[in-house]
Order: sequence, then structure tokens, then C-alpha cells
Amino acid sequence: MKRKYNIRKIAAGGAVVALGTYMLSMSGTRITEEWKMNFHAKLQTITEKTYMTGLSYVDRENKGPREAIVECAFHLVPLGSYIDDKVVYTSELEDEMTNEMILAMQEADENEVDENGKLAKEDENNESVKQASKEAKNTNKSTIDLSMEKLNNFDYLTSHFYTVDSSTFVKPEDLQAEKLLNADMKLDKTKEGPKILLYHTHSQEAFKDSVPGDVNTTIVGMGRILANLLNEKYGIETLHHEGIYDMENGHVDRSKAYERAKPEIQKILKENPSIEMVIDLHRDGVREDTHLVTEINGKPTAKIMFFNGLSRTRTNGKVTILENPYIQNNLALSLQMKIAAEKMYPGFTRNIYLKGYRYNMHFKPKNMLIEGGAQTNTVEEMKNAMELLAEILNEVVG
Repeated sequence: MKRKYNIRKIAAGGAVVALGTYMLSMSGTRITEEWKMNFHAKLQTITEKTYMTGLSYVDRENKGPREAIVECAFHLVPLGSYIDDKVVYTSELEDEMTNEMILAMQEADENEVDENGKLAKEDENNESVKQASKEAKNTNKSTIDLSMEKLNNFDYLTSHFYTVDSSTFVKPEDLQAEKLLNADMKLDKTKEGPKILLYHTHSQEAFKDSVPGDVNTTIVGMGRILANLLNEKYGIETLHHEGIYDMENGHVDRSKAYERAKPEIQKILKENPSIEMVIDLHRDGVREDTHLVTEINGKPTAKIMFFNGLSRTRTNGKVTILENPYIQNNLALSLQMKIAAEKMYPGFTRNIYLKGYRYNMHFKPKNMLIEGGAQTNTVEEMKNAMELLAEILNEVVG
């Protein structure tokens, strides 16, 4: 958002007041000479601070009122003469270099795993990895208090249902439980054509016992199972897109996966206007000793996690190049899915994870990014998870 200020007038007015006060505090014959001395001294100090920071670390003597006024005037006068009705932008506007950095940070923001099934970047301070380890050890399946009285309590809601990454922040107005849970997430099945688009930004993600070269044992294979369940068992027409966006010249390269996927997904949505919901199905990356599994109906089942991007970081505030008009809709869908899962299969879902970027969750109001298990889960555990995920999706949007 651009904000235009008449800085020249404000600065000039401030300079006049500062200089006038300064002049009144001095005798007439001393003004010119003392002004020159103060001016040159201040110029030297600011030059040191700007261009020779190593020379300016010493705290100089305390300023008297005259010196303070000179400093004020000095900062204002050049500003008034230099800026001529220029447009000032808020921190929401990033230059081209910053935009590229933000996009790169978004791409590198998830936990990548190498060909040996280990985290590509071991970082003991990685919050999502630490949270996954904690959730893997949690075998408590006791039902959480889902009363609206409790859910409307922001602290209760965030502590029991969310993990907020330190890269971003969340406010009470973002998570008004009653409003989010009352949002209509049902699909319109009366219209012809597919209702859900399912795809994978990171198609090369595999599992503990995936067979090299066998797509059916990768995250894409899990997508095939999920799409088939939605189509055949629940009657929700689902289009499964198997495009590859994390490969470059025959090698895994996730550095621009989200940007590569974006135009293709937009093209599919344009060609299929009946699609109301988009799901990007992933697999998480965790430490080797972390096993995200629970037992449901006597079957070992991989835990899943709903993920939301807020397009807002602590560093930049609102990230305008990754704008998402559907953040509230996204949050409503993930919370409804989480609550339904807790009612139907306690312990199946991890906390909803909130991070600072967008992750292509701006395509539709009903947009989800789901992390299914991790590289330490087996294919069987993931297949069992897809059975439950399809059932929960049908409960919420079917």
C-alpha cells in the first residue's frame, strides 16, 4: 500500500521552528560563526556514522540544548531540500531483490530430506522438527475439550490446536473459533465436473520403505489412493494432477517448486471452473528417530498435519508479493478438519502448523496443504492414513 506524504512541507516547517529557537537562544554576532562550527561538527559526525561506522562507536560528550537543536535542524533541512514530494512506501513494499529473497525463503522453508532419508539441513533449533519429535512421543488419545466456550478462548485454542512458527505471528482476530467453525465449507455437488484438485508441489517425497522407481510408493502414490477413495467411495469427483515441479535436469531441485507449480495449477483451474477445492499433499521431513505413527482401528497409521501460510512475517509484516485473499477461508477449513479429526479419530492429526509465507494457498477459498507422515513412516502407515483422511474430508466438505 502506498502512502504519500508532503514531507518537504513538514520538514521545512520543522526546520524553521528548530532554527528559530536556536537563533533566539544566541546573541546576534555569534550566530553565523557558531552555526558554521556546529554545522561542520555535525556533518563530520553523521558522515562517520553513515560511511565509517567503525569510527563512530565512541559515545561523544553529552549534548546541550543548542547542540540538540542543531542536530534536529541538520536532519530536517537536507531532507526538506532533497525530497520533493516523493512517494514513501511502507514496509509492505519490497524491491525486486527483496522479492527474490522472499520467494527463495518460501521455497527453502520446508524440511527437505536427502536420498538417504535424512534431513538435508540438520538444525537443532528447527521448530517444526522439534515439534514433530514432541508430537511423535505423544500417545495420548484422550478427547480434547471441544466446547465452544473453550475454543473461543484464544490462548486455549492456540495452545491445544496450533503450533505458531516464530517466523510469523497470529492475533486473536485471526482465530475466532466460532466464526471459523461456522464458515460453510461444503462443496456444491449439483454441478458437473471435478470438485477437488489434488496435486503435489514436492512429487519426489518418499517413505521409509518406498521402492525406487515405483511411484505408487511415493507421495504421488498416496495421492492416487486418496483421489480414488474420494471418487469411488465418497462420490466427490477429484482430479489428481501428477505434475512434477521439484526436478530440474534429472535431479531433485525444490528451489523453485512453488513458482513452477503455480502457472500449471492456475491453468488447470481455469480449464475446470467446477473445481472448488485445492489440496497440495506433502510428506514431512523429521529426524531419523522421530516416528509419527498412531494405532487406529488396530492399524499403524501415519499422523497427518494441516498447514497454513499467513503471508505475514515478523521481519516484513504483510508479505505483499505473496498476497492471499483467502487466509481466513484457509484457516476455517483447516480448523474444521482438525476438529472433525479430533472427534472421529483422536490422536490422528498433529497441531495445525502456521508459518509466514503463502505456499500457493491462494488459488481457492477452500485450499489446503497437508503433510502426510514423514520419511520415517512406512507405505502401509501412509495408506492407512489416506483412508482416514478421505473420511474426514467427506465429513467436512462432502
